[in-house]
Amino acid sequence: MKSKATLKQIAKELNVSVSTVSKALSNSPEISEPTKIKVQEFARLKNYKPNNIAVNLKSRRSKTIGVIIPNILNPFFAKVFSGIEKAANDRGYNVITCISNESLKKEIHAMDMLSNGTIDGFILSVSEETQKLQEFKHFKEAIADDLPIVMFDRISDEVNCDKVIVDDFDSAVYATNHLIKLKCRNIALLSTIDNLSVGKLRAEGYLYALKENGYKVNDAIIIRTDNIDEYDSKLQELLDNKEIDGIFALDEHASVMAMKVAIKKGIKIPDDINIIGFADGVWSRRLTPSLSTVSQHGPEIGEAAANMLIDRLEAKEGEEPQFETRIVKTELRQRESTRKL
Repeated sequence: MKSKATLKQIAKELNVSVSTVSKALSNSPEISEPTKIKVQEFARLKNYKPNNIAVNLKSRRSKTIGVIIPNILNPFFAKVFSGIEKAANDRGYNVITCISNESLKKEIHAMDMLSNGTIDGFILSVSEETQKLQEFKHFKEAIADDLPIVMFDRISDEVNCDKVIVDDFDSAVYATNHLIKLKCRNIALLSTIDNLSVGKLRAEGYLYALKENGYKVNDAIIIRTDNIDEYDSKLQELLDNKEIDGIFALDEHASVMAMKVAIKKGIKIPDDINIIGFADGVWSRRLTPSLSTVSQHGPEIGEAAANMLIDRLEAKEGEEPQFETRIVKTELRQRESTRKL
């Protein structure tokens, strides 16, 4: 069977944008007659078939948003998606979701698969491998092809687009200050996300708070890694340190394992150690004692991202809004793992 060409392949072969190909194939008056003829003849030659389900030729909009999430098992991303879907549905848009599984290759594949007129724009959080390799070319190419992007949580400053983030640095400062107000003198930092931008920002907030309060930074009670096995091994040894009276854990795995190991070692929480985690997953409430956490308000982030993208898609020609970075404030939810002030 003869393979079918895609809009992106035609655009690449003819050295024009995907938008130009799409408009030429829909006989748009915006495209010159010679270009239309060239594109249409080439499309026939390459056996191009339009996606009739997705493409509305009249408006040239599919009313569909592509969402790329790094890890669907992470409760935070599930909450963000619920917010995206709610806001999109409220405004008459459908949502197609892909999972990158923290892979650059899968992230690129998802964007290529959806860039054939299936969706009008992307909402995404950058995969772990993409951040590690600092490879952002595929995002810039999508934007150049008139597919706007809204990034959330994990973002890239190199990509000029709308973004929705939480105040990771300020939240970490606040959480560390809260432990200091509880009279904690030796506050450990635990992280399994040190390769991610959010992990680095949270760690910087912790260090800043210590210095602002006149505390010396003790590298012996800091675990910063992106390897879960390495973290679990180091944690066992770290919690043998009887001087530690506070823990700030930057992700759910770090905080849940800290609670689990501390309890196994007979450490009383919060009498001996006060613990604050980051990201308010379901385990935070189900642990015994329950875990105090920095809540990121995932659904609010998702709704903000969807509305920003749709506002840009529906802006009148010549009235497109300036790119914006919207900050969603976090909340420290105090539970049983910290003493009352």
